[in-house]
Amino acid sequence: MNMSSNAYFWLVNFFILACELTPDFYKTTCPDLYRIVRSEVQKALKYEMRMGASLLRLHFHDFFVNGCDGSVLLDGGQDSEKFATPNLNYARGFEVIDTIKSSVERACSGVVSCADILAIAARDSVLLCTFFSVRLFNFSGTQAPDSTIETTMLSELQNLCLQNGDGNTTSVLDQGSVDLFVNHYFKNLLDGKGLLSSDQILFSSENATATTKPLVQFYSVNERVFFVEFAYAMIKMGNINPLTGYEGEIRRNCRVVN
Repeated sequence: MNMSSNAYFWLVNFFILACELTPDFYKTTCPDLYRIVRSEVQKALKYEMRMGASLLRLHFHDFFVNGCDGSVLLDGGQDSEKFATPNLNYARGFEVIDTIKSSVERACSGVVSCADILAIAARDSVLLCTFFSVRLFNFSGTQAPDSTIETTMLSELQNLCLQNGDGNTTSVLDQGSVDLFVNHYFKNLLDGKGLLSSDQILFSSENATATTKPLVQFYSVNERVFFVEFAYAMIKMGNINPLTGYEGEIRRNCRVVN
């Protein structure tokens, strides 16, 4: 999914107001923080609308390793989080975070952490064929495609991701999405157009009937409820092991440790 600027800022403001961590932590030490971040994000959105979704996704990926610590922003070596397979080639928005960090440092040097900048600044992405090609030709050893894939999409993906290809071709995650943050993802699942098996299984598996299938159906027709509950879910994720007090460090450059 892409995210419009209005939907993006609605969600970010919701995160700030509802977060269990103190939303006014920088009220005295960096009072212009939110204005600075918003200004830089607005500039990025004017240049490329889907950057809002990319920043949100970057925030999401930061929590996969050791919780909220801004580790996904570190350059490191080829074995670093930034260059791990789920991030390599399609995690994006790092340069926007760099710009925000520079602006914040000019206003209040050594005060605001990179993890907090990423959280404040916080989906349309592309996926390598290698992540979903197993569904296209020999799913679960059946010598046939995944039967839950919609037939037209299956044909298009088979032409895009050749059976003996190198797996490096990319495809849009949310097929047929528009430049808005909406509930299109769930409508795709209803039509058998979830790109990843882990997505489509939410609607098409046997267990989905009693668990996730009703949620997919509900969110597909109740967009505003999805917005609210999505925000709550992001807040809950954002409280996974954040570094507080004297833990960690305030990096001068989000790409490297001090």
